Amino acid sequence: MKRVIALGFFDGLHRGHAALISRTVRIAREKGATPCVLTFDRPPAKNVLEINTNADKIEGIKRIFGIDDVITICFDEKTRMMPWRDFAAMLVDEFGACHLVAGYDFRFGYMGEGNTAMLRKYCEERGVGFDKVEKVSLNGDTVSSTMIRALLADGKLRQANEYLGHAHYFSGVVQHGLRVGRTLGFPTVNLMLPQGVVAPKFGVYGTEVTTPDGVYRGITNVGVSPTVKDDGVVSIETNLLGFKGDLYGERIRLDYLVYIRPERKFTSIEELKRQIAKDSTFFNT
Repeated sequence: MKRVIALGFFDGLHRGHAALISRTVRIAREKGATPCVLTFDRPPAKNVLEINTNADKIEGIKRIFGIDDVITICFDEKTRMMPWRDFAAMLVDEFGACHLVAGYDFRFGYMGEGNTAMLRKYCEERGVGFDKVEKVSLNGDTVSSTMIRALLADGKLRQANEYLGHAHYFSGVVQHGLRVGRTLGFPTVNLMLPQGVVAPKFGVYGTEVTTPDGVYRGITNVGVSPTVKDDGVVSIETNLLGFKGDLYGERIRLDYLVYIRPERKFTSIEELKRQIAKDSTFFNT
């Protein structure tokens, strides 16, 4: 298979990534090749929280950008120690790259010794095309995954979604919770946030929820539910508006649309019930 390959980690799939993938699709069309995205299953840098899980990233590449051909490389010790020329050769010899597309700050190979200038020179030696995509700026800022992580952590969802170019999203399998929501009259579907993934600022969000039974609006609480439990475990609990049924064991996707309010500890269950009822009317305002 002849491929035009976009290179990067693609965390968050933001507007910078969109520019890179768009260039890849255009070149692939011109060359009669398959557009492809190559990424890694974990961040090359240690102690970096991811915006999306690897599964969500792959799903987003396919859903948002229409790229069906996604190569995921395991970033294990062999990959970490790989010399930059060996990595470049792998792209051409194993993955059939006829053209490579990388962002302006792309680094690769052992200790990040490879850069776009070196990759361009290697491609010239092998008769392979190469494009470097310059940084994308918005509101005077360079769009980056680092910036978006900070915006999400600060509860600045509107700005984060603007820099992403789409709603921040998260998917998972519905878990059994404490069933407190059901006793309060507001049953919820519960997801657990995996380790290593950034949590949006604790609080209540207006969301769009994609389920096997259709798409619903939801009111989602991200946090530790301090009024009803004190274990400190982060959970994502969503009241699906207008939904009746059972989603245990099903995979659902949350698209975060708007940040409504911070999470807080209420003085009583009755006070919590009144606030949940108020939150549930958000989409009616």
